[in-house]
This record gives sequence, C-alpha cells and structure tokens, in this order.
Amino acid sequence: MEAESSPAPLAMEVETSTPAPQKQPPLHRNPLAIVNIVMIGIGAVAGPLILRSYFVHGGSRKWLSSFLQTSGWPLLLPHLIFRRRKDGISPLFLLPPRLLAVSAALGVGIGLSDFLYAYGLADLPVSTSSILISTQLVFTAFFALVVVRQRFTAFSINAVVLLTVGAAMLGMNGAGSDRPEGVSRAAYYVGFAMTIGSAATYGLVLPLMELSQARLVGRSAGSYSLVLEMQVVIGIGATAFCIIGMIVNKDFQAIPREAQEFGLGQVGYYSLLVGAAIVFQFFFLGIIGSIFYGSALLAGVIMTLLISVTEMFAVIFFHEHFNGTKGVALGLSLWGFVSYFYGEIQTNAKQSDIPPITEHFVV
Repeated sequence: MEAESSPAPLAMEVETSTPAPQKQPPLHRNPLAIVNIVMIGIGAVAGPLILRSYFVHGGSRKWLSSFLQTSGWPLLLPHLIFRRRKDGISPLFLLPPRLLAVSAALGVGIGLSDFLYAYGLADLPVSTSSILISTQLVFTAFFALVVVRQRFTAFSINAVVLLTVGAAMLGMNGAGSDRPEGVSRAAYYVGFAMTIGSAATYGLVLPLMELSQARLVGRSAGSYSLVLEMQVVIGIGATAFCIIGMIVNKDFQAIPREAQEFGLGQVGYYSLLVGAAIVFQFFFLGIIGSIFYGSALLAGVIMTLLISVTEMFAVIFFHEHFNGTKGVALGLSLWGFVSYFYGEIQTNAKQSDIPPITEHFVV
C-alpha cells in the first residue's frame, strides 16, 4: 500500500505506432517490376524464335544452343557495378559461401533445363514447344507451395487453371500432326518428353531461386545488388555446365564448318548466335526481377501468357497453323493473366486498409 504523502502515479495510455516493414509498391504501380516483365516478354518471345531459326536454317548443335541461353551473363556486370556503387558496396563478394554454392547449383539446374529445352526445340515447331514449356506453371505452382509456402488466392488458382487448360487444348490440338518435315515420329516424341522435362526442371528452379532471394533480402541495403550477384553466379554455373557438354560433343570444332554451311550465311549465323545470347539474358534478368518484386508464381504466369504471343509470331515467321482451338487458348491465357493481376490489386488494396500496429504502454 502506498503512503499518502506519495502522489499516485498518473495512469496514462499512450498509443504509439510501430512502422510496418518497408514493402514494395503494388506490381501495377512499380515501374521496376513492369520493366522486368517487359524484359521477360522480349526474351520469352524472341528467344524461341531465334533458336528455332538456328535449327531451321541448318544448325544442329544442341549443346551450343543451350549455351546461348546462358552465356550472356557478362552483360549483367555493368548493371551490377552500377548498383554496387549506388548502394555504397565495397566487398568483392556479397554472397556468403553457402549461397554461392547454392547459386552455382541452381545454375547447373538451369543449364540442364536449357539443354532439354534446346533438344526439344530442335525437333518440334515453336508453337508446340512453347505449349509444352508452359506446363512449367503447374510445376512452379506445386513447388512454390512446397518450397516457399506460396499462398494461393482464388484469383491465382483461377489463373493457373485457365492457363493450364489453354496449354492443354493446344497440346491436344496437334500432338504429332504438326511434326516438321524430316523429323521421325520417335524423334518427335523424344523432343516432346525432353521439353516436358525442361518445364519440370525450371518449375523447381524458380521457387528455389525465390527461397534463396528471401534469405538475401534484409542482409543489407543493397538487396538487389545481392540478387544480381546471385544471377551472375547462376549464369556462370549454367554456362560452365553447357561448355562441358560442348567440349564432350566437340561443338567448338563444328562451329566454323556449320557457319559456312548455314542457310543465312556466316554473318547471319554469328549474328543469330549473338542475338540469342542477348535476348535470353533479357529473359533471365526479367525472371529474377519478377521474383524479387513479385514471386516465382508471377514469373510462371507471365511466361505462360507469352505463349500466345509466341504462337502468333510463329505463324508469321514459320507459317505454322493457327486455328480456332489456338484462338480459344489465346483467350484463356489472357483471361488467366488478367485474373492473376486483378487478384494482386485486390490483395494490395486489402493490405493497405490494415491500420498500423499499435502498442499500449502505462506511464
């Protein structure tokens, strides 16, 4: 019991606001996220068309074509140096040894996925290959649930279902009937299986990249610099994997001879190789940016949407057939894409309505 001479303490409840963790702006209001989505679009549409042109005009080196998909990683170095200077970063390596090893392992996984994809594209039309590679969305959704506990909303589930149904319709529309001239039925179905394998491998790699990025975010103010460094290491790992395959398959010795016999001439041959390396690096940089600003599932949805765009360009450049089934699949893909982004807008709107966290203190 307190003495009467001591004044009773004044009980006062003071409400203080705890600042919420800094968040990225919503996707539709984030210019950096939009830039990364555009880069995915450039690579996902132009990349398959360029690689298919390589095979159509006389190219046959599958390890070389897989090498082209990752060998553009040096193009990231100027951007990485700029970001490091902007963030005031001086150490040579920011990634801890364990994540360096993980990034290199992810690079090997991407290199394997690229080889399987190149193997399939050698014997399949662009439209069929793109349709099959779109099944990576199903693998990405599954592995995102298992690896990073990706939360599914009604809108994201709707997007996955619509995009998958559209891809399945296209697949059933021409399984074998669009076999290119000179490709045996056995080679066609081997390419079919290889492309599905590529989709499954990439569907696993995307959530693992998201998990690795999550471990990097918050280590320092230069989180995106860390992510860029991680992509460089992934590119080195994937390129090294493909170079080993090229050495074993003697691709380096075959390149000069193949250039001389190429349908577009030597200048066209080397221009095509350089162009493929550049556009695929746009693709991979866009992928890591979309994962950084969104999620692995977002990257998968964007890639699947772009199948329809690739289909249209394949019709223009390679005169592939575009019938009513492909038109319906295009509509489903667009519907799924809109569904996903509408869900993102709704989720961000709900989060912005949550009041700040308050703590109560008795003074």
